[in-house]
Amino acid sequence: METSNNVIITVETTVNKPIEEVWKCWTEPQHITGWSFASDEWHAPKAENDLRDGGRFLTRMEAKDGSFGFDFSGTYDEVKTNEYIAYTLDDERKVTITFFSLENETRIVETFEAEASNPVEMQEAGWQAFMDNFKKYCESQN
Repeated sequence: METSNNVIITVETTVNKPIEEVWKCWTEPQHITGWSFASDEWHAPKAENDLRDGGRFLTRMEAKDGSFGFDFSGTYDEVKTNEYIAYTLDDERKVTITFFSLENETRIVETFEAEASNPVEMQEAGWQAFMDNFKKYCESQN
């Protein structure tokens, strides 16, 4: 996939949990499989995460009806625990995620380079749906 003229998209959410809990939900494979999909018709049956500079990650996303699936994977460029993650997707697009501690809440801001295959609005809506699903999942954890 080619990037779309270096268009940068930003999505964000605020989670009603402290940053340490949000970080665990975002980064631990047993949690990633609980939220890393955009709608109820999808799921993430597998996640691997070597969370360190130079480490690799992979999340398998599949339609629950078995009609389609893909791997979302890349390499970490920089990781600062409870603060920041930067990675490069396998298609060479860059992504950054910044975590802001707001007492008992955490604001997450994610930016990514758009790809050229789909409309920017569709990509933004899709990535925002992941954010919304993450917020719902994380807030449901004890």
